[in-house]
Amino acid sequence: MGKQSFIKGTMILLAAGIVNRILGFVPRIALPRIIGPEGVGLYQLGYPFMIVIITIISSGIPLAVAKLVAEADSNKDERKIRSILRISLAVTGVLAVFFTLFCLWAAPWITSRLLTDERVYYTFVSMCPILPIVAVSAVYRGYFQGRQNMIPTAVSQVVETLVRIVAMLTFASILLPQGIQWAAAGAMIGVVVGELFGMLVLLYSFWRSKARQNRSKPMEESKGRSDRPLPKQLFSIAVPVTASKLVGSASYLLESILIAQSLAVAGVATALATAQYGVLQGMIIPILLLPGALTYSLSISLIPTLSEAAARKDMKTIHKRLHQSLRLALVTGAPFVVIMFVLAEPLCYFLYKNAEVGKMLKMMAPVALFLYFQGPLQAALQALDRPGSALTNTLIGAVVKLALIGYLASRPQWGILGAVVAINVNIVLVTLLHWRSVSRLLNFRMHGTDYLKTAIAAAVMGICCYAVMNQTLYGGPLLRFLAASAISAIVYLIGIFALKLVDRSDMTRIPWIGKK
Repeated sequence: MGKQSFIKGTMILLAAGIVNRILGFVPRIALPRIIGPEGVGLYQLGYPFMIVIITIISSGIPLAVAKLVAEADSNKDERKIRSILRISLAVTGVLAVFFTLFCLWAAPWITSRLLTDERVYYTFVSMCPILPIVAVSAVYRGYFQGRQNMIPTAVSQVVETLVRIVAMLTFASILLPQGIQWAAAGAMIGVVVGELFGMLVLLYSFWRSKARQNRSKPMEESKGRSDRPLPKQLFSIAVPVTASKLVGSASYLLESILIAQSLAVAGVATALATAQYGVLQGMIIPILLLPGALTYSLSISLIPTLSEAAARKDMKTIHKRLHQSLRLALVTGAPFVVIMFVLAEPLCYFLYKNAEVGKMLKMMAPVALFLYFQGPLQAALQALDRPGSALTNTLIGAVVKLALIGYLASRPQWGILGAVVAINVNIVLVTLLHWRSVSRLLNFRMHGTDYLKTAIAAAVMGICCYAVMNQTLYGGPLLRFLAASAISAIVYLIGIFALKLVDRSDMTRIPWIGKK
């Protein structure tokens, strides 16, 4: 299939994202029951360091590939597209091999000195093979996104999720008799296997697309060439984007180290600190990110769309797409925020059999809407050649977050909740800084009535949700929870249509509902 429109591409990624987020909760629910919160903590502790490496290898180059392929595709320059792929695969491949060997060599020191729990060693080593797999997958995802063909990316994500779920739970169960650290390593092996299958789907899709192209009439090669060498174009986009994302991933790494160290200062034992970190990163954050399937889809679709519009100096399209993205994030994120806040304790109980962790979710739910705005805003800055602004904003937020973690989490009266407060402040601050950067760059404004109408619909929804959940006339807790979720969602849908936040013209733009 060829390129899709912005809305259709977003809907394809959204469908895949929703499936992935829902399926992703299967191991989130089952894994703590197999290996416990402490095992989840061991599984999660190795991630931040590896995320830093993955960011270096596969964050900036794929986005640069998407942007340059979109521009070359609009000029029908197939030769340039082939060159982009070759150079990108060479760069990410070399980096992936180097860092894989480095991580295997340095694993004993990293896990004993930086991550504070030597049992993470097995999980960390099991994770190393993921680097070359992610490197190859990221380049081909960038290629398909640049072609504005989101189907291969969506299919690979679904396949990766399905395989990962089965492999994680299988390997964790098999290795559990060897000890909790081996069970956590088994879960990580499942993640690697899932990524491998996702990469194979992308490679197969690329082979199919090239075969179809070879059978059809070749595209006319564009005679126009950029004055700048291709590697220089690639790195001029990739380096600032990588630097911006590296700030976020390095902040994530320092966050995990600081939380462990601060909890130790507060008098929390190592095993308990590992379990608390596992609860925050392995249970609460995934719930918070569930509605992010939409904003992730919007962000991926925005980059090639805004890049093409910017190349044509089409400010009208840029404003239109950005407004569509932010309004969708607002209208779809608000009901999730209400449910996560009002039903925090029963939600965590029915998912994890632990209502106590709902306190963290309730603290984080109000700022979730800022998080859903953050993705499209950052994508806009990157697509419009302002990655430096995104870097500065992310750096400011990271410094504030780490300072707050060190100050609050080390105090016995705060503990892990101090880290929650610090993460909340980071989310709000970075989003507001991104908003200021986009507003100044584009002279962009959102209609105040959109916020007011959404707040009214969400408030009425919250009241209905609370009333249904706390009545005791009929039904047990699970029935009341399901009834509260369903009734409040219906009330919200009625509200957004009654307030004309969504109307018939919006519905007709959805693929398969409106005209082609």
